[in-house]
Amino acid sequence: MAHFLLLAYHMPGHINPALQFAQRLIHAGARVTFLTTVYAYRRMIKSTPPEGLSYATFSDGYDDGPSPTADLAELMAQFRQHGSEALADLMRTLANERRPVTCVVYTLLLQWAADVARSLNTPNVLLWIQPATVFAIYYHYFHGYDDLIVKSIEKGPSSSIKLPGLPPLTSKELPSFIIPSASYVFMAASFREQFERLDKEERPRVLINTFDEGEPDSIRAVDGVDQISVGPFFPPEFFDGKNLSHATDGGEMYKNSRNYIEWLDSKPASTVVYVSFGSMVVLPNNQKVEILNGLLESNRPFLWIIRPTENGAGMNDETEFWEKVRMEMERKEGMVVPWCLQLEVLSHSSVGCFISHCGWNSTTESLAAGIPIVCLPCWTDQTSNAKLVEDIWKAGVRAKANGEGVFEHGEVKRCLDLVMGEGGEGIRRNALRWRQLARDAVREGGSSDQNVRAFVMEMTGESGPRDCNGDVQKTNGERERIDDEK
Repeated sequence: MAHFLLLAYHMPGHINPALQFAQRLIHAGARVTFLTTVYAYRRMIKSTPPEGLSYATFSDGYDDGPSPTADLAELMAQFRQHGSEALADLMRTLANERRPVTCVVYTLLLQWAADVARSLNTPNVLLWIQPATVFAIYYHYFHGYDDLIVKSIEKGPSSSIKLPGLPPLTSKELPSFIIPSASYVFMAASFREQFERLDKEERPRVLINTFDEGEPDSIRAVDGVDQISVGPFFPPEFFDGKNLSHATDGGEMYKNSRNYIEWLDSKPASTVVYVSFGSMVVLPNNQKVEILNGLLESNRPFLWIIRPTENGAGMNDETEFWEKVRMEMERKEGMVVPWCLQLEVLSHSSVGCFISHCGWNSTTESLAAGIPIVCLPCWTDQTSNAKLVEDIWKAGVRAKANGEGVFEHGEVKRCLDLVMGEGGEGIRRNALRWRQLARDAVREGGSSDQNVRAFVMEMTGESGPRDCNGDVQKTNGERERIDDEK
């Protein structure tokens, strides 16, 4: 039986998709050891793990969590130092216990894990938790197109950029880490190291959290890399309405937020606006006020997730934002909670729209739930994800920021009216169409399900599952290579 060791950075945006992929591997007949930090493990909501999944932890020096003002570069350096030692020690221990690791799978920006695996003669594969489109943008940027991209950026936000295999892009649709004026531009160096690491392989394979039907051109936009679509990631319980809380992030906030379901139950179908900006984005107070005013002017009930670390003072904070929130809560038209089970909310019949930062996990979960998105992207891959939502899938709309980067209340209302009003039938219909395609991809026999099974069989050295013609099932990357040879 194949034994995969999964390593993920300790942020929820990395942990949650890696955990969902772990379940896909188990469903395909493998067993998985999941390695993460003590802090991340403590924050998981734990039910009984599925058979075949075990956890291992290590300390990165932040067992009680990093400070909100902690330096990101330092956090990643500590994770790298302690994580590489823990990974090597764990692999040796498992080998001594006659449970050797078949393959190490690591999430993006942990490229040092590949070096540890190689030093112990173990195959390794990158799990890219962003879309194939973003993978292709980074790949081209680090393989000869950096000058073209930078020159186009210098011409202005509306300047068109054409990269091989991708639709025309503008600078506002590129990942923020490759834009010189953006925050955390040092992250570009980490991504460069990631791709330099892949270049050391003769023909690297990359597992991508997407599905063939969602990004067919982007998956083929990079020569020399086998991109294997294994997503979108969401738990199998999503299909049958069972408890969705297995091993997801939330901790104590989960226990204090459960009344949102009763509140949603009280609302008519497709009327509630769900608002969430993920686990890292911290909105300035003036932006929260603009969003709130847009919600109030749209006259629609809303459920808004605001983390305590984002809010700072909480409901006792005497600000314009919180005063209006209190008024709406008294009218029972608005609700703010510190955390929720997002798939549970998106699957609720009362929810009709998602105001989102367009993190890839949120984007694919909304897609799989058939909920249109109003995109308010902030940084990293979110701007590119919004491009997919608005222009490729046509399952939502991207709000336009003003000259200071703020999404004003009138623009928020315009987008809500466009998506949820009488003129939004096409967007809502497209959202339901993509819902079916995304779910079909991960169901038994779907494109992503077949890719995962073929990958597992390949790692065990077996011939792999057979297709309807009796031929060995190939991953999508292998199929493309065969077509090219023809």
